[in-house]
Formats: sequence, structure tokens, C-alpha cells
Amino acid sequence: MTRGNRSVWVGFDLGGTKMLTAAYDAQWKELGRRRRKTKGRDGSDSGIQRIISTIERLLEDSGLSKTAIAGIGIGCPGPIDLDAGCILTTPNLGWDNVQVQSELSRYFDCSVVVLNDVDAGVYAEYRFGAAEKARCAVGVFPGTGIGGGCVYNGQILHGAGVSCMEIGHTRIASSNRVSGISLGGTVESEASRLAIAAEVCKAAHRGDAPYLLRKYGTDLADIRSGAIADAIEHGDTVIRDIVVNACESIGFAVVNLVHLLAPDRIVLGGGLVEAMEELMVGTVVDTARRHVMDVYRDRFEIVPAQLGDDAGVMGAAAWARRELS
Repeated sequence: MTRGNRSVWVGFDLGGTKMLTAAYDAQWKELGRRRRKTKGRDGSDSGIQRIISTIERLLEDSGLSKTAIAGIGIGCPGPIDLDAGCILTTPNLGWDNVQVQSELSRYFDCSVVVLNDVDAGVYAEYRFGAAEKARCAVGVFPGTGIGGGCVYNGQILHGAGVSCMEIGHTRIASSNRVSGISLGGTVESEASRLAIAAEVCKAAHRGDAPYLLRKYGTDLADIRSGAIADAIEHGDTVIRDIVVNACESIGFAVVNLVHLLAPDRIVLGGGLVEAMEELMVGTVVDTARRHVMDVYRDRFEIVPAQLGDDAGVMGAAAWARRELS
């Protein structure tokens, strides 16, 4: 890599609680990275500025100039207007109609590609990780919400100018509990980390989860993935039951995906899965295989993601390179 020759690809992952950006050379060697917190629902204008300043700091720390950037790929939560490079809405951040592509392209004087963050993660797993060489790879990523993505014959599955695969907002239960949208009983409202944490807090408050109550309390903000896993490991069986119930809901969502797309590889990712991989993946596999149509039962495998936090940034950069090269 020669500074200034536009051979650097930048990936950016805008998550619900964090921002992560990394720079890569043409052989996918990482040149540097920068992580910051996402400041909740402070507003899209300040959010854009935070994205810009995070990339700037990445460049400074890595000894790179703006003129070295061949392109930027940015993965954002929620539905994306792919033609305009615009975030249409992010229920968990409260951002609507945010012109990410035009703002970043103008500031960094380079081409910018905007895609859904889970699409970016699934594309990275398809190119470099757990779904490599799959014909149809589907990702389900439980976190603050539940995102989905699909790579079909090397192409991210999109609608006409808009991202899709909002598996978290599909209905799988008769519950009236909602999450982000008015539709109740969705995968996200039943099985996201926030949904699990809310049930965990109620169990602790009732005295049914003594270890978690003693160590972490009942403040929802303190019930992270690690806390849930820790409570299960230390004998809070009701917490395990809550997680299993959530994973069964994800398993039913996987059944729907198998019946619709017949993917050969289904990737489960995100911090929640990383914290309780055996329990979560095992429960989803068992639920899906018990309920899917017989003709599909042996035609797919469900695997944990391999790339962790790197998936979003690496996938965003790789997709930008594919679209812009």
C-alpha cells in the first residue's frame, strides 16, 4: 500500500450501542481500527458527525490520508434506501431518513456504499467465515434487535432499491408484546437481547434468579449478554429457561426461512450467541429440525458466526469494493 494511491478500503459498522471502523489494504490486511460508543438517541445530525470523526481518527491513528481511500462501506441498522444510500429508519436509534452516503462522500471525497449492518455481517461470513462457499447463506443475528440477511449466489438479497430480510419484524407468536413497530409477537419482541433481559429482570425481582439478583441487580442496563450467561452458569435455572424459550422462537423463524429460501447454511451471530453459543445454537438447531418439512431437514446446517465484531466492518468494506471496483 502506498499512501495517497486510493488503495485503502474502509468499513464501518454502526451498531445499536457501538461504532467500529477499520481500514484494509487490497489483500484484506487490516491497517487499523477505531471503536466508539453510539450515543443512543442523541439525533441523526450528531450521529453523522460522530461517524465522520471516528473515521478521521482511524485515518490519523493509521497514518493514512483521505486521498488513500478507494471507497467506504458502511453497515447501518434498519431498512436502507440503497439507491440514495439513506437510512430510512432505525427503531433502536430513533434515526429517520439520514443521508449517510451523500454526507460521507462529500466529506471524504470518495465513493460510499451504504447497506444494512446484518447484510454486511452475513456477506463477511460468506466471503471469509462460517458461510464460505455456501450457495445460499442466511444470517440471524440476535442483539438489541434481531437482524437478518441473505447472500444468494454471491449477491446480497435486496428488494428493488431497498434492503430486506427484516426477520426480526416477522410475526411468530400470538403475543401482543411489541418491539420498534406496532406489530406484536415478532421474533424481535420475543427473542432479542432486550426481550430476554426484560424477562430476566422480572425473574430476579420475583426472587427466582438469586445469583443474578445478588450480582447484577434488576437494572435493565446492567443485564448484558455476559451477565445472562454468568447467571446460567451459576445455577439460575429460570434464566436458562428464558433463553431456551427465546431460542425456540428464533428456531421457528429459521423454519420459516428454510421453507422460503432453502438456504444450505444458516449463521447465528452476535454477542448473545457468542456468550452462550452451545445453548443457543443447539436449541435453534433442535427446534428447526423438529419442525421443518421433512424434505428440507437434511439440506441445511446451522452454524455459529466465526468473525465476531470484525464481520460488520469487513463485510461493509468487501461489499463496497465489490460494488465500486
